[in-house]
Amino acid sequence: MAPNPAPVAANPNALGDREAMGLPGHLAERLPSDVFARHRDLLRDTPERLVARCEDGDEPFERRYVAGSVLGMLGDPRVDPDDPRMVDVPAGRAELGLPEDQVDAVVAQWAPVGVVADWIRKECPRHSVVLPSFRIMRYPVTNLEYRAFLRDTGTDALPSSWLFGGYPHQRANHPVWTVRPDQADAYAAWLAARTGRRFRLPSEAEWEYAAGGGVHEYPWGGQFLPDHANTVEDGPLCTTPVGLYPAGRSPFGADDMAGNVEEFVADDYAAYPGGAPVDDDLKRDGQSYRVARGGSFTRFGDLARCTRRHGWFDRDLYAIGFRLAEDA
Repeated sequence: MAPNPAPVAANPNALGDREAMGLPGHLAERLPSDVFARHRDLLRDTPERLVARCEDGDEPFERRYVAGSVLGMLGDPRVDPDDPRMVDVPAGRAELGLPEDQVDAVVAQWAPVGVVADWIRKECPRHSVVLPSFRIMRYPVTNLEYRAFLRDTGTDALPSSWLFGGYPHQRANHPVWTVRPDQADAYAAWLAARTGRRFRLPSEAEWEYAAGGGVHEYPWGGQFLPDHANTVEDGPLCTTPVGLYPAGRSPFGADDMAGNVEEFVADDYAAYPGGAPVDDDLKRDGQSYRVARGGSFTRFGDLARCTRRHGWFDRDLYAIGFRLAEDA
């Protein structure tokens, strides 16, 4: 992998996409052009063996990436549109959000990549939520799964990330992005009707609890580790097959909750109980917006924090997908 990108000492929304990602004007490559030739032995592996390699944290990232890519073209047994893999999240009292006395420290840590205080204040105050048990998808919804929805419904809700609306066969097991919140809702309703199960988007509280257990700043702990998630610091500058970062798995066993693509939840933005509303550049023309959670391959690690509240802005830089929850 190449060195981390340069700092971004400005609001990313005032910069071009590459500037906002801290990338130079010239070609920036994170994987060698012959990455598949270097790992030719993986082309002969069985799908089961490729899955094991994807989930083996002792495998170097290059090999996990090649294994996942080959798996996507062969048919990834982890991805079943009618029966997504779920993880169980037990009932409990979750402590969510950020204590107000920690705002300045978070801003100071991430100011070099353009983070400002208002963005972090949306996470305040720390508060307690009682959650019943639920289940959440282990992986975000993939291109393959979203394709099944489009074919079955005939809807024209094509993701803008599909160039000219063409299905990206080579990225079948990558998370789908970017879809609108109403399209994510429609997908959940479609799958619920198709399977007879109670699928829906997770609430903000459910998503945050599933990501960090109400304890961790990141799914894996209290310190940002660039090799634990597909963010712009150390990722390949594109989406990756789901589940390639086993070290970044959440306490309940969910993958990719800190990177790859951001994820819409069921809630529109509103201030937390006892908190003040924040009108930042995501709130336009007096309208609210659907909250997105988690980091992405286009953004820095500040968005990978479990408590970070974000949303969609009309730019390619905002790579947002979704995963589903289900009542237990």
